[in-house]
Amino acid sequence: MRIAIGSDAATELTEAIVKELHRRGHELREFGPVERSQEPRDWPLVAAEVAQAVADGRADEGIVCCWTGTGVSIAANKVPGIRAALVADAETARGAKIYNHANVLALSLRATTVPVMKEILEAWFSTPVTEGSAQTEWNRLQVERVRNLEGKG
Repeated sequence: MRIAIGSDAATELTEAIVKELHRRGHELREFGPVERSQEPRDWPLVAAEVAQAVADGRADEGIVCCWTGTGVSIAANKVPGIRAALVADAETARGAKIYNHANVLALSLRATTVPVMKEILEAWFSTPVTEGSAQTEWNRLQVERVRNLEGKG
């Protein structure tokens, strides 16, 4: 899978995410500093670049990071077609895929530990958006309603 990843700062977490994504066999498109050799960048710009790569089809999904994760989530969600979810645990990641058909994962650099990140990525990548068949049609309707909010539906 092609994953766009971006952060406003390089940390132990961003380096661990890159390593974990490579281990899982994903092809990466990197935006902003995800390695410590790079200078910090403004989080709205990095989040927009990641989100646009997903919206344009240059990446299948995206991962964005900032200190709280909130800012990159807000910025990514400004790009039409993006459903970014700020996630702090595996069950929330699973729910974001099932109920919201999330296509961008937002993580907090401050609050996400490397072991929790691995649990989140496992849930994120192992949960198809069609899971939970009894509610699948209802979930699709909710996502369509979100698209209508952004003028795409």
